[in-house]
Amino acid sequence: MKYVFSTQHTTRYRFPTHVNELVLDRADAETSEAFIVVLEPGEAPPLHVHHDTEQIFYVLEGKGLLQIGESAERHAVKPGDVVRIPPHTHHRIFCDGGKPLRYFSVDCFVGGRPKDEPTWDDHVRGNCKLFGWDFDKVKSAK
Repeated sequence: MKYVFSTQHTTRYRFPTHVNELVLDRADAETSEAFIVVLEPGEAPPLHVHHDTEQIFYVLEGKGLLQIGESAERHAVKPGDVVRIPPHTHHRIFCDGGKPLRYFSVDCFVGGRPKDEPTWDDHVRGNCKLFGWDFDKVKSAK
């Protein structure tokens, strides 16, 4: 069983809207996964919701603007801030500065690892299908 996961040796996924650097695959845990999100200036993932997950973000560098809910409630985020996204909450973060925004994200699954997406790649495939992205391009992008 693995207990230590490096943030220096990650698997990179380049979506059209952001980068995820996988640190801890959900396949290696019972109720969690961890990754670093990198947003270039002006980037933001699509507004989305997780019904089976609570998320915790720790902002490492850069400035961002957190959007909560479809009503577009907004909160500034900066290095050292911790953000909690409860299940069933629409959200996204915009890079709101001239430098990349990086934050460490931990997903905590409600009821255990999702059975329909038991690995990180399964989850990425689902998002690619939902948003019309090419999985092979997302995973192979360096």
